[in-house]
Amino acid sequence: MSKFPTRISAARRNAEALLSRSKKQESTLKLEQEREHDAMLEKTARLRALRLAKEAADREAAAVAAATPRPKSRRAGQK
Repeated sequence: MSKFPTRISAARRNAEALLSRSKKQESTLKLEQEREHDAMLEKTARLRALRLAKEAADREAAAVAAATPRPKSRRAGQK
């Protein structure tokens, strides 16, 4: 009967070790997912800022182009 409690203790130690490893892996995975999410948010914000800057530059260029009148072309032979 002395071996029975030892077996339970060994089984319990193994189960606790397995649970501990599982929790550690889970926390590592969650941390990695949070890092990836943060990186994606930063990338999205950077790309959005670049897009908005390009759109503003395009609007400004279009406004300048519309404000300057085009010279009328003269065809040869017309009076």
